[in-house]
Amino acid sequence: MSNKIENLLNRFAEAAEQPKRQLDAHIAAGKKVIGCYPYYAPEELVHATGMVPMGLWGKPGSPNKAKEYFASFYCSLVQMNLEMALSGELDQLSGVIHSTLCDTLRPGSQNFRIAIEQIPMIFLAHPQNRKPDYGKEYTRVIYTKILNQLEDIAGRKASPEDLAKAIRVFNRSRKARREFVKLAGQHPELVTAVQRSQVLKSTFFMEKSEHTAWLEELNQLLAAAPAVDWPGVKIVTSGIIADSPELLGIFDDLKIAIVADDIAHESRAIRIDAAEDKDPMEALAEQFAEQDQDPLLYDPAINSRPPHIVEMVRQSGAQGVVVLMMTFCDPEEMEYPSLMKGLKEANIPLLKIGYDHQIKDFGQARTSLEAFADVLSMRA
Repeated sequence: MSNKIENLLNRFAEAAEQPKRQLDAHIAAGKKVIGCYPYYAPEELVHATGMVPMGLWGKPGSPNKAKEYFASFYCSLVQMNLEMALSGELDQLSGVIHSTLCDTLRPGSQNFRIAIEQIPMIFLAHPQNRKPDYGKEYTRVIYTKILNQLEDIAGRKASPEDLAKAIRVFNRSRKARREFVKLAGQHPELVTAVQRSQVLKSTFFMEKSEHTAWLEELNQLLAAAPAVDWPGVKIVTSGIIADSPELLGIFDDLKIAIVADDIAHESRAIRIDAAEDKDPMEALAEQFAEQDQDPLLYDPAINSRPPHIVEMVRQSGAQGVVVLMMTFCDPEEMEYPSLMKGLKEANIPLLKIGYDHQIKDFGQARTSLEAFADVLSMRA
């Protein structure tokens, strides 16, 4: 069984670490590919038009050409996405859906529009007041406009049946990923932190149906594996993105298992499925309306995220929380004090580590994580 698990994990790793190869394969298969910025791009609409959605979450490195368009304090995710576009790495894309949920993404969309004339840019403006009926209607109208633009690029219309099928495909993917997160947390002896990230990252580059088929097979194997006592500590991660093999390798070296996450790149956006028993556009609008516990989204309940993270820690059996703070991410930074307060009141240890795509040396992070693991071990 362990060989089968390892073989599947290696396939996910190859897809995650070689997105260019995945893009080339889609193009060779005659597919058009649409790049999707974070966050909450309605990828179902891309799928319904017969095209492939491909996540754009930056890449390791420092911006060069993109420096002409951004101040130095812009987050590295947005800068490196534009850097890839300016360097020609995204030229095979037939379009890009550019979200605007923060003060970096919003002007970044216009920088992309001006700088990258050869790739059509589809402007995605979610409502902050997403829950009232008028907010849902606004989302539905925006999604319909985006669908029309995608249909123009694809050269075909998406029928209601196409949309309904796409929702089923993506719901199945979300379900499989949620199950994997749970099972990987139960079996850190079989799935390392690096491998866990690769499985979740690869979904942004693969056809959803293929990724889901692989993942359901992996989930079956993990579910059948015998329980093993973990000799290390268990934590929950929070932040925007945590896909650095160098950083996650430190977690593995120190036997720090990630048993659940509140990472935007991983679990935040897969918590809510779209209804399969109503009008597809209405279902997608309601899905976004039901997204909660995200610093980028208006919280009508006021500060509901700290209790959400506390409950996540308790349900997963974690001993602490590690926040991977994206450098210059205003929403995450402004929300951090309330999260810190909530975890302190719940007597849950917390560690914050700075993170962005430009960091190459994680020596300081290793020292901090080593000390944090010692603290958690003494509390066990």
